[in-house]
Amino acid sequence: MEQFRKRFEAHMERHPDLTFAQVEAYLNAHPDAYRAYQQMEETAGEPDVIYDAQENRYLLMDCSTQTPKRLSICYDKEARLARKKFPPQTSAMELAEQMGVQLVDLRLYELLQQFGPVDTKTSSWLATPEDIRALGGALFGDYHYGHVFYYHNGADSYYSSRGFRGYIVLHLR
Repeated sequence: MEQFRKRFEAHMERHPDLTFAQVEAYLNAHPDAYRAYQQMEETAGEPDVIYDAQENRYLLMDCSTQTPKRLSICYDKEARLARKKFPPQTSAMELAEQMGVQLVDLRLYELLQQFGPVDTKTSSWLATPEDIRALGGALFGDYHYGHVFYYHNGADSYYSSRGFRGYIVLHLR
């Protein structure tokens, strides 16, 4: 937890008016949240707390510069099972569920990018609206040329440089 504390204190702009003691107490009192934090840390997600002003809430989110080490995965189980050749071991949605996190969506990806560019060499699957997923697609994002870009791919695609970013809501208020 010492590494997390140092990260938290180095990036106070992400979570104004919050102390590490509050976050640590919350994680210690909520085993599922603590387990999710550990999973994020173990997969190089560099979790930190971000204040989501639009929803007036704090999020524990993967803040690593590049997508965490949860790579070479397609979007969800349906896409993984539909692959005829070389299906990956798991998918972003399955792994997120196992970890106890949710996939970052378009709005939260933009929020994260406000604190400095992420995914300049990688890309991250993003929570995809049902109407897009129903047609076989899924969304992902990255950062290039000073801008955040969003794209689509078949949900069954996977690349060695694409993973996902997760988050949990911290009910601190």
